[in-house]
Amino acid sequence: MSVFLWVIVAYLSIAIFIGGHIWRYRYDKFGWTTRSSQLYENRLLRLGSPLFHFGILLVILGHVGGILIPESATDAIGISEDAYHAAAVTLGAISGFMTLAGIAILIYRRRTTGPVFSATTRNDKGMYVLLVATLVAGLATTVLGNITGHPHDYRLTVAPYFRSIFYFNPDVDKITSAPVGFQVHAMLAWVLFAVWPFTRLVHVFSAPFGYLTRPYIVYRSRGDLGAGARPVKRGWEPVGSPDKR
Repeated sequence: MSVFLWVIVAYLSIAIFIGGHIWRYRYDKFGWTTRSSQLYENRLLRLGSPLFHFGILLVILGHVGGILIPESATDAIGISEDAYHAAAVTLGAISGFMTLAGIAILIYRRRTTGPVFSATTRNDKGMYVLLVATLVAGLATTVLGNITGHPHDYRLTVAPYFRSIFYFNPDVDKITSAPVGFQVHAMLAWVLFAVWPFTRLVHVFSAPFGYLTRPYIVYRSRGDLGAGARPVKRGWEPVGSPDKR
């Protein structure tokens, strides 16, 4: 069972994550979007969206650093474990609460704004539940561990496990020796990665690079007004018009 949960599920999740994005890009380019609802409501969106997006960016950067940078590396440059732990907990708690506050506002907006709620699919609802569950599980392990005075050093268990998966040399004993809260958080993360390509989360990998190279849009005048056309208002005459002063 341990091999199934922490090896087979992990590699299935990675394969679906990569293959799902390739499939989605090839066969569902028009669906590769956040389905923006800014036209329906903007006040709550202006508050919740920055909180969520900046918060989740910090969360991702923290996880990448915590997983990829081993404890020996920080020790080598003179950063003690106490200093690293204090910085990680502080930044992790701030970014975690920012993210949860932002997504709470966005969910409230989506539920209370009629047109936005009508545009919400079952896929969106499931994605929100899974994303919130993953965030809460991760934040709980950080906050509760420090409140009780027994914080777990995940860089000795969880981080080596994830690195072993990426090195194709899975070390199941590392993750199974971690507290249950960390195991729940890790498993929810694998499930989230597996469903990621089939939700609106794909927009994370979108960037408007095409705007840098696409040609300008050229507007041309129709010329003389045709029959039945309304006269051009003063100040809006086409460029080059003899009436233009």
